[in-house]
Amino acid sequence: MPQLNKLRTALPGGLGGDTAPPPSARLRTALTVFFALDGFLFAGWVVRIPAIKHQTGASPSTLGLALLGVSAGAVITMMLTGRLCRRYGSHAVTVACGVLLSLSIALPAQTHSVLALGLVLLLFGAAYGGMNVAANSAAVDLVTAIRRPVMPSFHAAFSLGGMAGAGLGGLVAGSLSPSTHLFALTGIGLLVTAVTGPVLLRHRPATAVTTPMQRASGTRERPQRMDGRARRIVILFGVIALCTAYGEGALAEWGALHLTQDLHADPGPAAAGYSLFALTMAIGRLTGTTLLERFGQTRTLVVGGTTAAAGMLLGALAPTLWLALLGFAVTGLGLANIFPVAVGRAGALAGPSGVAAASTLGYGGMLLGPPVIGFLADWFSLPVALTTVTLLAATAALLGYGARRATHT
Repeated sequence: MPQLNKLRTALPGGLGGDTAPPPSARLRTALTVFFALDGFLFAGWVVRIPAIKHQTGASPSTLGLALLGVSAGAVITMMLTGRLCRRYGSHAVTVACGVLLSLSIALPAQTHSVLALGLVLLLFGAAYGGMNVAANSAAVDLVTAIRRPVMPSFHAAFSLGGMAGAGLGGLVAGSLSPSTHLFALTGIGLLVTAVTGPVLLRHRPATAVTTPMQRASGTRERPQRMDGRARRIVILFGVIALCTAYGEGALAEWGALHLTQDLHADPGPAAAGYSLFALTMAIGRLTGTTLLERFGQTRTLVVGGTTAAAGMLLGALAPTLWLALLGFAVTGLGLANIFPVAVGRAGALAGPSGVAAASTLGYGGMLLGPPVIGFLADWFSLPVALTTVTLLAATAALLGYGARRATHT
């Protein structure tokens, strides 16, 4: 009998049919792939914005309105994704959104009017927002289970995926139409989801698996609830995330257009601007754990925000392409760890509910920033509009410094 019990314990799922968690390395790898796919597909879309703008005949302000479709779809979905994750599980929602995102990315290149572009971007934004919240929820579960601060590594995968997507877009910009390029990305996205998705679908989130003692007693860990003070602090870190994600969204959707329109860059070098930004952001996030251990969270927030503000000022107002590219690179380094730190601080204070609230605010900044940039570009100029990234990055640095008293760190 003891041998039989050991055999039952050793077999995957046991003889009783319970679903056992996979090795954390496999689950972490699968989640990393989905973060990278998210960045890859999003970057593939943004580097073709100049061509689609020309195809639809949009002005800066009307393009900003169309891009608001991404924001509206994402924000609405973000408000619902938490419920979907609780009902169906964050893993299943992540995979479903991966399929929807892969399918919807082909649609913008099929439009020939601003109205049609805005409508299809609603669907694209819904898939993008849902995938971000679901993947982050799954990552939070895993981070909690393995008790290691690896959240920056998932965001590094998003940045590396963005770099790859922008790099590929730059290579094919002169030879493939937007329609052919984005349709190819649909195939890549569906293939990656089909290969990686089963790893998530076969297993429940790590924190949803009870321990033997909990199963014996019939108890589960009770979710944390936010009181008034905790909610205010979570909102503060959500605003910090919003300020920095605003810059990421602005560079993603307006960076290439700035380089082509204001500095007369060819499509390839223009696409390389976002690729360089994503590369330096990925480098910063890959070293994020080391930086946090050495300098602490408050210094990381303050120095990061200040660096990003200086870099974007150069990127927006530089008179030459190469200086602008340098500014984009510095901005990526500065912004790299602010979003993961802000979300992590919110999670440490209020658990997964804090992470969800801060993430939603943060991604709201990423998605609402581009339309704001569009209106400001129409009223003033695109370089002037991009300096708002500098303003908000500096604001994030100030809020990060002030937050040290609220959290006593």
